[in-house]
Amino acid sequence: MSTFISTRTLQPEQALAHIGRQWDEDILQRLQDYIAVPAKSPMFDPDWAAHGLLDKVVQDAADWVLAQQVPGLQLEIVRLPGRTPVLFFDIAASGGSAPGKTVLMYGHLDKQPEFSGWRSDLGPWTPKYEQGRLYGRGGADDGYAVYASIAAVQELKRQQLSHPRIVGLIETSEESGSVDLLPYIDALKPRMGDVGLVVCLDSGAGNYDQLWLTTSLRGNITGTLKVEILTEGVHSGDASGVVPSSFRIMRQVLDRLEDSASGRLLPEVFHCEVPPERLQQARDAAAILGEQAYARFPWAHYDCGGATLFALPTTTDPVQALLKRTWRPTLSVTGVDGMPPLESAGNVLRPHTAFKLSIRIPPLVDAAACVQQMKALLEDNAPYQARVTWENVHGSNGWNAPAMDDWFRQALDAASQAHFGAPCGYIGQGGTIPLMGLLSQGFPTAQMMVCGVLGPKSNAHGPNEFLHVPYAKRLTAAVAQVIASMPGAQAQAEPPQG
Repeated sequence: MSTFISTRTLQPEQALAHIGRQWDEDILQRLQDYIAVPAKSPMFDPDWAAHGLLDKVVQDAADWVLAQQVPGLQLEIVRLPGRTPVLFFDIAASGGSAPGKTVLMYGHLDKQPEFSGWRSDLGPWTPKYEQGRLYGRGGADDGYAVYASIAAVQELKRQQLSHPRIVGLIETSEESGSVDLLPYIDALKPRMGDVGLVVCLDSGAGNYDQLWLTTSLRGNITGTLKVEILTEGVHSGDASGVVPSSFRIMRQVLDRLEDSASGRLLPEVFHCEVPPERLQQARDAAAILGEQAYARFPWAHYDCGGATLFALPTTTDPVQALLKRTWRPTLSVTGVDGMPPLESAGNVLRPHTAFKLSIRIPPLVDAAACVQQMKALLEDNAPYQARVTWENVHGSNGWNAPAMDDWFRQALDAASQAHFGAPCGYIGQGGTIPLMGLLSQGFPTAQMMVCGVLGPKSNAHGPNEFLHVPYAKRLTAAVAQVIASMPGAQAQAEPPQG
């Protein structure tokens, strides 16, 4: 384990000033153009190939990267048959850096669907920059990644700091569970070299006051659970009481999976122990965030006798709030079929009910084992011999970060202090990035800089999603500093330009 950090590293004030100007004068406009394109992930746009929107955002990003004229950069758009495209770039190591280790920079350009509830002056495909926040779908999750990655490299070049070889992989199926990623990893891995550092800009932040490193990610299982009891709708006055409601059967079936009173998933296969280090990091993060660990969400509220009442979280213990969203399995219903909208809902007993389920599983739980058990648990011995199906299932494992080398921990703290004036925070995230598990398996000695801009109220996937631009600028500069601090990266003596 190396403890070396170059003493001649990034000049932080110059870096932040220059990167800030690049964001203001160039990157912001590129991201507004990106937000305006409804480049939905294949799960939400089965005709993505015909629509050509994923190809457009990849080509737009490629054109911008090439226009930067980064010395030593080669780029191509890779298209495997029947797969969504990926952007792959390769930047040769600069003079003075030791040969060997490679930095891999990751992001994605596909988006979640529109969702409802956007503010009247906002929309998923209508970007708006307001008080440091860039609103619109996909800017923060995570269309900015490719632009920030190149900007970080450009700053290393501008300050004439040497750096190791840097490769970039920007995919377009992440929001569909990265269904196309593994074939690309297999195809491109020989070209990636010996990866020593992964920079993944697709995660979150506990606040906007310091750099946050993601230490774990939950896995995810999605699928459609459908209950069919009739072949067509019938008059509820005629049939109810004899024909069981498909919704009631759905409730009974879900009771096999979840205790509705507590939200605990019942099968033990969904659970695992929290490693002691992660438990301590949750305590440390809770001490920083306090009630913001749960209060930051947009809770419903209403007036009751002159007092304002707010909907309540499952816990008001900050430590438990962090653990529940990172190391506990949770079931969510994210979509419904078979139910007409309220304005057209007559007195009809519906023939079926279908739910889109999303089950977040702890980082160390095997998604395949959960999927296998769910099939029998949900479908077998259905109440009233109804037809119950669990279909269109996708499962992705979570990820637990490998042990940190001394140089990496020191570099993160130094970068956070330099660009935020506070130490680096460590936090688990409840989302899923399938790439991380694949990379940890393929490059077991690599350090994982998984971080991002999805802080309080940024609301990825929901209405009013925004990118916190001041934080993104500082994060970009911090990434550059960590790369410059990588063992073997030696700073040149020449002064920075400009």
